[in-house]
Amino acid sequence: MSAECNHDCSSCGEQCAERQPESFRQPLNELSRVRHVIGVLSGKGGVGKSMVACLLASLLRKKGHKVGILDADITGPTIPQALGLHEKALGKENCLLPVTSKSGIEVMSLNLLLPHETDPVVWRGPIIAGMVTQFWTEVVWGDLDFMVVDMPPGTGDVPLTVFQALPLSGIIVVTSPQELVGMIVEKAVKMAGLMQVPVLGVVENMSYFECPDCHSKHYLFGESHLDSLSQTIGITTVSKLPLDPKLAQAMDAGTIETYDCGALDNMVALLEKLPVKEN
Repeated sequence: MSAECNHDCSSCGEQCAERQPESFRQPLNELSRVRHVIGVLSGKGGVGKSMVACLLASLLRKKGHKVGILDADITGPTIPQALGLHEKALGKENCLLPVTSKSGIEVMSLNLLLPHETDPVVWRGPIIAGMVTQFWTEVVWGDLDFMVVDMPPGTGDVPLTVFQALPLSGIIVVTSPQELVGMIVEKAVKMAGLMQVPVLGVVENMSYFECPDCHSKHYLFGESHLDSLSQTIGITTVSKLPLDPKLAQAMDAGTIETYDCGALDNMVALLEKLPVKEN
């Protein structure tokens, strides 16, 4: 901290230890209200983070909550495909309007703005991070009980932007059974600690395969270490998703909202108990 510090972090470019995360917060669009912002994060790609984000949003919507998904995975946006959304988001004066899914989930993703869904996004980090901020400040989300933010994997520019710019109620970390991934999970959890954001729970995807005939469980990627890992990092709420071909098919077909996922009921119950926090 400089000797001339006036304690106004908003006007300072120094990255000192005393800098407050709130100084980077961006105002929500004035026509919107969001009570809870839930980040979905993974330490690495390929563990089903976007799928979990869609499932959580869908389950919350089925419980009668008003839900939105902010797709912050700018270079790998899969949320529209999972929800069967192919129309383009519309602009109105100085704002954007989200696209509504079949069940009523409000969605904003870069893939809803590109001329073609398969167009690559060849942008550098600051531009990508700026787009995430615009999704928060310029999209008319309306009145939401929950906003689920699907973050890109890792602990880079975009997750840092989400942690600093959005008033997160907490994050949910998605992992898989491999022991190496446990180390990556700890990185994500430690990042949340540095940013003073609570880790609400951990979801282990592809935890096991249940035989449709004998209903015995087979651990194709090895025995789960989630329970011991959760105790180590101090997380009490965990969910284990099976490896289910029907779930993968629902993602590909854009019908994820119709999938019945009881494995995440405890995670949804936890989110419903969060104290009301409007933004």
